[in-house]
Amino acid sequence: MAESDAPIPYDPEDGPYDPNDDAAVDAYWDAATIIHGPGKRGPQKAPPKQLVSLRLSRSVLEYFRATGPGWQTRIDETLKRATEIK
Repeated sequence: MAESDAPIPYDPEDGPYDPNDDAAVDAYWDAATIIHGPGKRGPQKAPPKQLVSLRLSRSVLEYFRATGPGWQTRIDETLKRATEIK
């Protein structure tokens, strides 16, 4: 038996159906309701950011990109502090 064919360990407290029971899986997904379709976002905790095109000096980009993932958010936070916007 291939590793991918092995049954998935299941405890009834793990979820609403046994993932090894094809009929139960199909019934679960047939009754499922899609809350958000593709390209649609739910309510946001904060207003979404606006996409803009902005020219920055190479040295500024190199500095922030070198700080790793999230560098664009750090630019936004730095600009907010510089303009005293909350």
